[in-house]
Amino acid sequence: MIQRSERLNNVSYDLFGPLYERAKELEQEGHPIMKLNIGNPAPFGFQAPPEVVQHVISNLSNAQGYSDHRGLLSAREAVKRHYTTKGVAHVHTDDIFLGNGLSELIMYAVEALLNEGDEVLVPMPDYPLWTAAVRFSGGKAVHYLCDEEADWYPDVQDIKRKLTPRTRALVLINPNNPTGAVYSREVLQELVKLAEEHQLVIFSDEIYDKILYDATAFTSAATLSDSVLCVTFSGLSKNYLAAGYRAGWMLVSGAKHKAQSYIGGLNTLASLRVCSNVPAQFAIEAALNGQQSIHELTKPDGRLGQQRAICYEKLTAIPGITCVKPKGAFYMFPKLDVKKFNIKDDQQFALDLLANQHVLLVQGSGFNWHQPDHFRVVYLPEKLELSRTLDKIAAFLQSYRQVV
Repeated sequence: MIQRSERLNNVSYDLFGPLYERAKELEQEGHPIMKLNIGNPAPFGFQAPPEVVQHVISNLSNAQGYSDHRGLLSAREAVKRHYTTKGVAHVHTDDIFLGNGLSELIMYAVEALLNEGDEVLVPMPDYPLWTAAVRFSGGKAVHYLCDEEADWYPDVQDIKRKLTPRTRALVLINPNNPTGAVYSREVLQELVKLAEEHQLVIFSDEIYDKILYDATAFTSAATLSDSVLCVTFSGLSKNYLAAGYRAGWMLVSGAKHKAQSYIGGLNTLASLRVCSNVPAQFAIEAALNGQQSIHELTKPDGRLGQQRAICYEKLTAIPGITCVKPKGAFYMFPKLDVKKFNIKDDQQFALDLLANQHVLLVQGSGFNWHQPDHFRVVYLPEKLELSRTLDKIAAFLQSYRQVV
């Protein structure tokens, strides 16, 4: 038999795991499925800004050849201006790499850093690609606690307890997926100071940095220190509602003088794929320089603002569910009363919900959460559809008791 690589033995991505496969089977049997498993705006009627789409179309004839392996200079200059305006110091276009979405760039950033057995501090819960990337690269993902009782902020003391001589990097997901937390400047300063003291690289995943509610302020980790090497990730998939374009970027900033070998490794990996999708690269400049239409959506009377309010109100009205109200992104990570529902296996809970109500969610363990007591909701459906779906979840939980 032809076996898969052993590097994949501990790699998983439950957003497209067994639940997703079961949902496809149900669809083939004729059942419509409400897919709240992934943050994909387009199926729910969200569209990228028209000027971004038009800029891509008008430049198709200019996108027939390879670009520089790091990406189009005009797009990287737009990214440079974006972070310089934020307050990141000493940004050069050669510090910026464009990629086929953040997924590709996260893999590159981790692979270029780790040797076998190196450790990376990853939040719990996390966006599971980070854990997968570390494990695939031969490293060990060490999960630090994000504290639900403290607005899902990272537990700095837990991070300190889990530092070892093999720790190479600290992952921050801010705004957070799956919790919707947005970290305060003070918490970020603590984390940056810790990284400086222990010579850690900071990987800062900021893909939702414009999707903010209730006048919440966002601070980019890269603005807080020149003494730490910070790799910042963002792109068009969420802030600009263009997930299918697969247009992302990463910026290397801070202590670059200590990291020339690592940066050389990033260049090598970028060169191996020649370049990222060139038509999508043209979208980056238009997006960053254009009207930031996402801000209208996140206002209290904007579509995302209203859907967030409905989701929070309906979830917290269900007996046996509590939830921290998110300040960013478009997810909630509610907590189940496992005693009330007799839940021992959170994936089985999600499978039971799918079979009974045809609603596809992702269980908390899919985000490397350590207890079977959470699940993630995507609140992208329009108001009426979202309200009906949450009513289905409430009806299901009214009599649900997991059979062990």
